[in-house]
Amino acid sequence: MTTRVERDFDFEAGIHFNDTFFVNAYSVTLSMLVETESIKEQNIALDRMVHFLGQVFHSCVLVKQDDQDAIKKYKNADMRVCVIPEEPYDQIISMVLLVKLNAITEGRLLVTDLTLGSNMSEGIRFCTVAEIAENIIDRSPEMWWNAPALCIEHCSKDDDEKVVKLFGQTGWAEVGLEWHNKKQKASEND
Repeated sequence: MTTRVERDFDFEAGIHFNDTFFVNAYSVTLSMLVETESIKEQNIALDRMVHFLGQVFHSCVLVKQDDQDAIKKYKNADMRVCVIPEEPYDQIISMVLLVKLNAITEGRLLVTDLTLGSNMSEGIRFCTVAEIAENIIDRSPEMWWNAPALCIEHCSKDDDEKVVKLFGQTGWAEVGLEWHNKKQKASEND
């Protein structure tokens, strides 16, 4: 049984554009297909979206991944940086979010359409469909938006050339949003 549902979200984020910092308010409408029969998994998948947009993505600074100077400055100011593939235009943000939300729901919910508008877009809303976003956004596994983890930037080698483990822990267990069947399998193996 596949059911279509919709959900609205609002959040704020900083954007780094043309060497300037702006704060922008966003409104997002998600149209999703429920792909699991389990009500618990549906609720966990939706709660993952709520947590990601409200706690992880909210109040971050969106910076083009190639702008290493800006990324370093924001990190030195102890700000949460979210790297994105291009300048932080609404249409890029909408595609990255659609791909990331599908990654964190791990097939329990499928975001088919995402409509994003912001204060800076002056009333224009960008309607993004999954097929387009998945064809435009880099689908390499090392990109944060393709991982089900609670992350908003890629991992790489640090200054000491020690390799940082990429997406080692998803972080969902720490916020109580792990899939119950994984927890159950782990206890069976103990």
